Amino acid sequence: MTEQLEPMPTDWRRALAVVAHPDDLEYGCAAAVAGWTDEGRDITYLLATRGEAGIDMLEPERCAPLREQEQRASAAVVGVSRVEFLDHRDGVIEYGVGLRRDIAAAVRRHRPELVITLNHRDTWGGVAWNTPDHRAVGRATLDAVADAGNRWIFPELAEQGLDPWDGVRWVAVAGSSTPTHAVDASAGLERSVQSLLAHRTYIEVLTDEDPEAYCRTFLTGNARASAERFGGRPAVTFELFAR
Repeated sequence: MTEQLEPMPTDWRRALAVVAHPDDLEYGCAAAVAGWTDEGRDITYLLATRGEAGIDMLEPERCAPLREQEQRASAAVVGVSRVEFLDHRDGVIEYGVGLRRDIAAAVRRHRPELVITLNHRDTWGGVAWNTPDHRAVGRATLDAVADAGNRWIFPELAEQGLDPWDGVRWVAVAGSSTPTHAVDASAGLERSVQSLLAHRTYIEVLTDEDPEAYCRTFLTGNARASAERFGGRPAVTFELFAR
């Protein structure tokens, strides 16, 4: 018998989603975000880069503002109006103190109860290798949540008016090959398709398929594949780390 996924916690109001690139959240969990914002929850997106190395035929200085614009439009589709960028270099993000400090600062600034990130492990399960940027940002996010609550780590943040915040109760990892929890994607699935489609410039160089058909097939396929473990309902899955 297939082990069932638990529903995600619902007793929270603020979330911070931290990922490496524009489109990471749209491939991972935008349907869940749409449902959450419908319920009046406050969600902020934090991106480590502007995705400037993601399109081969566009120089980074031309690509970055385009991908930022598409990310803001994409977030708006699922009810997110606050999108911030850290300006680490796309493709060569380094896990380390600097990245942890930047994310910890955002956690202190926004004071979320839930933090969301993307798969931080070496693979997507099996032999599909994960990217260095995803691994670095995911791991740094897990660590920065603890950093944000410790007044003796990055004391300079308190000097900047960012007092410690130890109120994060969970970190939810999207795209995990070992999920533990899920969110019903039914209400937000169509908007998640449109949200991913907002990255049209990137999608059009990624595939020869019709962009909308590509987005719809990918997202509905993943949601339906998870239904078996979530009472038959299309789902967005997460690996949940409680704190």
